Amino acid sequence: MALYEISGEKLTPISQKTFTELGLLERGNIQRAIRTHITAITPGVRTMVLAEEFGDWVGANRRIDLLCLDEKARLVVVELKRDDGGHMELQALRYAAMISTMRFEQAVEAHRKYLNAIGSTEDAEQAIREFLDTGDDTIALSETVRIVLASSEFSQEITTAVLWLNKQGLDIRCVQMRPHAIEGRVLLDIHQVIPLPEAEQYQVAVREKSMEQDAARSQDRDMTRYDLSIGEMSFTNLPKRRLIYEVVAEAIKRGITPQEIESAIPWDGNLFVSADGTLKESELLAVFGQKKLRCYTADEDLIYFGGKTYAFTTRWGSRTLQAVENVLKVMPQGEEIDYAPTSAVADVVTYGPYLLRQRESGAIEIEQDGIAIQPVKPLLRQLAAQLHVGLENANGNELNTRQLGAHVMAAIRET
Repeated sequence: MALYEISGEKLTPISQKTFTELGLLERGNIQRAIRTHITAITPGVRTMVLAEEFGDWVGANRRIDLLCLDEKARLVVVELKRDDGGHMELQALRYAAMISTMRFEQAVEAHRKYLNAIGSTEDAEQAIREFLDTGDDTIALSETVRIVLASSEFSQEITTAVLWLNKQGLDIRCVQMRPHAIEGRVLLDIHQVIPLPEAEQYQVAVREKSMEQDAARSQDRDMTRYDLSIGEMSFTNLPKRRLIYEVVAEAIKRGITPQEIESAIPWDGNLFVSADGTLKESELLAVFGQKKLRCYTADEDLIYFGGKTYAFTTRWGSRTLQAVENVLKVMPQGEEIDYAPTSAVADVVTYGPYLLRQRESGAIEIEQDGIAIQPVKPLLRQLAAQLHVGLENANGNELNTRQLGAHVMAAIRET
């Protein structure tokens, strides 16, 4: 929308420019101006700047433009882009995940460094306590992390992603900053575009109602997820139907036939659809024409055995775990298989491009740029070598994946 100057009975458009055309730098000009008036991009939510260019995590090679704190003790990740927002929402999500475990004392230390950098002698802890207006001896930061994306332009990709993520319960705001040039001055038109301020309360109410409805619908269903380990392979946070798929796929790798699988689970029958030959998904679906297959048909999920292509069913009910146990009973000897309900994340560290998580069950997960790495143990061995972590216990036995992962994560924390 254009900006006009009104003079008498005449409207004169004020030239809109880009930050690049105006020679304004992302960090040196825009970011420094915003940090001194953070309320310009956080309307309606009292906010303070904790740190600038924050990257205080192991192996960090990326930094949060502005790390803030709001009046409800929620951390706020602020990402600024000069002209094109690019994929800033994905970057901000990674940052939000990395700081989600930040403790109050860590926030104080980050603010202390920031104050020193800008030449302030203010006491960091006292500044935060005064901002939060609390006399409590112990302050716990909220588990919720908010995100503010500020840019002159947002692509449809970004706005669509943000609207969807907000519907899932996140709090991401898009703030548009458009510079205009007039008589040697630069005017900045700033307004929040997602969510629209006038519709924000309504959208929050709709989101909360949707989440309540989802919770009510799930009360009667077993939503437990599972961590599965097969030798050095680790599968985490699996729904039950994916758990049975991975166990069945492993059984067939070890020579159990699809017919023997069906015999082990007699109450379901017809667990597979099949066609002759080694087929891709499109080829298998073409064989069955208009028939809808409620099976795992993606190329990577198809099972090949005895000159045929098999797709395993996705239809499972209350006896899924019994089916898993029945398949394990007929499983030939091989790498150890173990599964347990997925537990909460107990520890998170980063090392170079890797994010390592340990769940309360001991299960180890590793991601690189948001993509899960499988299997995890070969990479753990590499990291162990770099960190001088032994691969054996005191008795000379090789550490299992969970033990090695715990040792590697402890070594990362000590570096």
